Amino acid sequence: MEAPGAVSPLPGLEICGELMVLTGGTQLLAADYKKPSSDDLFVYDCAATASKNPQETQGEDGKSAGKTSHDILACAFSTSGTYFVLADDNKQLILFRAKPAWECLSIRSVIRRCTSLIITAAEDKILIADKSGDVYSYSITEPENPGTVELGHLSLLLDVALSPNDQYIITADRDEKIRVSLTKAPHNIVSFCLGHREFVSRIFVIPNYPDLLLSASGDCTLRLWEYKSGKEVYCCHLNSLNSLNKCEATRNEKKYTVLRIAYCCEESCIAVLYDCIPIVSIFQLDAGAQNLIDKQHIPLNHKGWSIAFEDTGGLWVLQEDMDTPLLFYQLVDGQWQPATNKKGLMKMSKYIQDNWIVFKGSVGKESCYQNLYKASFDNMAIYLQKKEERLQQQKKNKRQDSQHESNGQTKKIKTEAPLL
Repeated sequence: MEAPGAVSPLPGLEICGELMVLTGGTQLLAADYKKPSSDDLFVYDCAATASKNPQETQGEDGKSAGKTSHDILACAFSTSGTYFVLADDNKQLILFRAKPAWECLSIRSVIRRCTSLIITAAEDKILIADKSGDVYSYSITEPENPGTVELGHLSLLLDVALSPNDQYIITADRDEKIRVSLTKAPHNIVSFCLGHREFVSRIFVIPNYPDLLLSASGDCTLRLWEYKSGKEVYCCHLNSLNSLNKCEATRNEKKYTVLRIAYCCEESCIAVLYDCIPIVSIFQLDAGAQNLIDKQHIPLNHKGWSIAFEDTGGLWVLQEDMDTPLLFYQLVDGQWQPATNKKGLMKMSKYIQDNWIVFKGSVGKESCYQNLYKASFDNMAIYLQKKEERLQQQKKNKRQDSQHESNGQTKKIKTEAPLL
């Protein structure tokens, strides 16, 4: 059973070098997508390797709320692609060696359900952000060791990031805060990046501009920060982009909440996938001017689940359609165009189709963030409505009083009339 306020997991797509990983439900599918002729699919099922006595969630009254699922909640490659890690809904942290061949190194229990995770650039630790607001670290070099708490928020954490040199841990929470802490002394808060008006869904340190942080929020903005000082240097209001609105002209209420962010160093391109809106937006990062240039919006025929750039700059999209689960786009004359003859596209699509049962449960899911938006109350409207009701009641009472008085006077006149 999903905890209140938790973010619903969706299928994922991760690429590192020649390796592509697809996650859906309880399963991980991995293969070398650059070798279209080879049959090298690696499949791992979290449910098959779980303990015989699955953990149970606790309700607010302390009673059992039912057995958990084994759905994959978050996953990540290490920088070199040597390691891959995932966390599931059964509070398992599973570490793999991905090179030279896939191998499960360890299965550990985590304290609470994971919302986001990342591997350090040094590839010695895994950092896990959880739904209670804490960040734990788990050793890679000693894969059986339990976790160590590093820092805590007073709110649900939604994302965690690291500076490229591992000097800073950056965390984002439901209460609009982005916190920057020293990795070696996480209790030492360097800065807060404050300005969002809703939960912060994604944060991302730009690899080739390591002083800049990109953030996305339920307030429909993308913001650039000089995160060490907490200074906001640029804000893009997504719902005010005419080029984006044209793609969704039929929508009455637009919530451009960012579900995924992908970055291409070669082109300094940022790809953004939205929650429940079938569009991929492409922005150009102008690091000198410290802003984002609106370049292109790619409409999809189906809702997107995940996006990723490959090392040569091509953009992959995973979407909720069995017939065409994967799309590939490449830059041609300044525009991102679909390519159907991409090596590995048919191979990886076939792997998804053959295992569609693990993705099927995510088709048609509602917003991942529907429980995180602030509840708005129009107190003035309620006040005016009650005031109008009081005025109407007062008028009604006055009419009734007037009628009673007039009736009383009539009777009195009749009683006191002189006899003839």
